[in-house]
Amino acid sequence: MKDMAARILSVLLALSLICAGAVSLAEGGTVVYSSDFSRGEDGWYGRGAQSVRTGEGTLKTTGRQSDWNSPGRDFDLVEGCPYELSVEVRQTDLDSANFMISIAHTADGVETYENLARGTAPRGEWTTLRGSYTAGAFDRSVLYVETTGAGNLDFEIRSFTVTAPAGAPTPKPTEAPMVIEEAGELPSLKDVYAGKFDFGIAAPRSVFGTPKWMVLMREQFNILTPENELKPDAVLNVNESARLVRETGDETAVAVRFDAARPLLRFAQQNGIKVHGHVLVWHSQTPETFFHEGYDSKKPLVTREVMLGRLENYIKNVLETMEAEYPGVVVSWDVLNEAIDDGTNWLRNSNWRKIIGDDYPNYAFAYARKYAPAGTLLYYNDYNTAFPGKRAGIIRLLKSLIPDGNIDGYGFQMHHAVGSPSLSQIRTSVEDIAALGLKLRVSELDVGVKSNSASSFTSQAKFYADLMKMLLSHSDQLEAVQVWGLTDQMSWRSKNFPLLFDAAGNPKPAFWAVADPDSVE
Repeated sequence: MKDMAARILSVLLALSLICAGAVSLAEGGTVVYSSDFSRGEDGWYGRGAQSVRTGEGTLKTTGRQSDWNSPGRDFDLVEGCPYELSVEVRQTDLDSANFMISIAHTADGVETYENLARGTAPRGEWTTLRGSYTAGAFDRSVLYVETTGAGNLDFEIRSFTVTAPAGAPTPKPTEAPMVIEEAGELPSLKDVYAGKFDFGIAAPRSVFGTPKWMVLMREQFNILTPENELKPDAVLNVNESARLVRETGDETAVAVRFDAARPLLRFAQQNGIKVHGHVLVWHSQTPETFFHEGYDSKKPLVTREVMLGRLENYIKNVLETMEAEYPGVVVSWDVLNEAIDDGTNWLRNSNWRKIIGDDYPNYAFAYARKYAPAGTLLYYNDYNTAFPGKRAGIIRLLKSLIPDGNIDGYGFQMHHAVGSPSLSQIRTSVEDIAALGLKLRVSELDVGVKSNSASSFTSQAKFYADLMKMLLSHSDQLEAVQVWGLTDQMSWRSKNFPLLFDAAGNPKPAFWAVADPDSVE
């Protein structure tokens, strides 16, 4: 391998994403997205409800309990670029119903909302909503179709279209492309760390429709985590669960589905890549209806006994169905995620705790151990481990779980920035958790910078290199390191350019630093 430091210094680094001209439509502008439900949901998922493709090539949303329950999809929208939006909606239950195209955007962990288009759909008629939006500086953008004053209404959508009237937003990640002298020269990170630990990424569903990204993943990584597609709101089939309760009278009945995760699972199965499951139990991205009688958020919360039954049945159905359909593919799970509150440094007052009590983590791990295939590793996963107060709460929880014999390890969410936290703080957190005798994994790694300047990327590369050197000293306990995303543009922190590949898939200085940490001074 050639000298990595020389490569880092030679890279001419990124400009910001900009709106640039592309192939124009006759009437002006460029279609940057148009829905296609011919073979699946095309990246759409139910937000608090169930959204499934119909035989007519539409997407139908059912099991709604609130106006915001909706079909939604993540979009990569470029800051400062104008977009025009349109969608056709249809409902067959009311004389007329009011609909909106809305956006949920997230910056620095705070989600906010805007309504972008409105319209009224008469019974049985396809009705078009049209609106516009200029993208802001957000880490994540979800476009969705919701109702006003009709929270229980089933409806369909088709022909969701996003147009850039000024031309397609084009990533321009470098002033000049990085030169790779010959095919195959790019080192494979899975091979670099073979025999030490697995190296992988979290992958969104959208990458499995693009051959370029699938080739990059196959060449570089030996373990994948779905970003959102195995979280409870994607897996719990609310509508079917409610039907089972009505028909059987058993409030503990649970139905699951894996439609959103299948592209990743099939890709991993076909290419011999491991999968780390994320996540079974979480206070967030879990439908509120899961905690209520009859799966109806307007009814009271269920009892402790019913919630324990639902918890067990959910974990049982997920693990047993996964093993039946994709045997041996999922090798580990985040059983419990982010249970420690940042203020009290103890269990956050989630619905899980309110209904079951402080022992709900013990039950979650006991059920996971009961139904997981032999050899499956079970983890607790959390963030801010580098900070003493939060770490103390995490260690307290881990110590309460270890005697049961059901937990295997701890997952560090390392969503960091250059210099914050310091490498010393990170090292202390790893050493303190390692002292418990658990297996370790870096489950969610990214390192943000303030700009895409050469100096920023050089500092980022050094931070990655120093971190990898430290992690290598714990390779006897470390099972995997997984970067949270494939390219900067796909990252939930895209404005901070935190990953190893730029928007076009070119390796950044951070990639070369991870490939050969010792090359970075």
